[in-house]
Amino acid sequence: MSRALRRAAALLACLLVASCATGSAGSPRGGGAASEAGAVHVAVDTPQLRALKAKAGVRPCRAGSGANDLPKVTLPCLGGGRSVRLDRLHGPLVVNLFAQWCGPCRAELPYYEELHRKGRGTVGVVGVDYLDTRPDKALELVRDTGVTYPLLADPGGTLRADLRIRGLPGVAFVGADGSVQVEFGVVDSYAELRAMTQKHLDVTLPS
Repeated sequence: MSRALRRAAALLACLLVASCATGSAGSPRGGGAASEAGAVHVAVDTPQLRALKAKAGVRPCRAGSGANDLPKVTLPCLGGGRSVRLDRLHGPLVVNLFAQWCGPCRAELPYYEELHRKGRGTVGVVGVDYLDTRPDKALELVRDTGVTYPLLADPGGTLRADLRIRGLPGVAFVGADGSVQVEFGVVDSYAELRAMTQKHLDVTLPS
């Protein structure tokens, strides 16, 4: 199977998971997703989650003081910490949209962690656990994949309409000027993510 076909198949599988999770009429099915954007209440800051986050070595969430074209939405920090208003974050920044129920997202996380490590001082990385009602499973996943960049939580899918999210994986590139470009699709390697980041954010990153 060619690379293009593999990517298409993986993306289709994740889109189907998202569709099944929400149901044709928006009703929740299973433990993966919520019924309406912002309509669920999931605790993302508990002693258990704080312990999982500490064990994984995930960095704390930091509020920004800039301005960008991301939605004017405040999201809680996954596993405890300061909530963050997205449109105040500074660019250049890469925002990784993922969920523990999304297979391709799981495979991508190490590439974003590599970008976080190699791009430090040049570009920031933030993750958003999207439409996911199992923050414990999400933190177990980031622990297993070595993710340490800051993580926010959007269990109710608050970002769905503004970012036109139809499925995962997804990534938003926030420029130094505050401009935002969003892409949905499967990232196959750090090299591909690096190329995308350099193209959208006009930065130079190590290979």
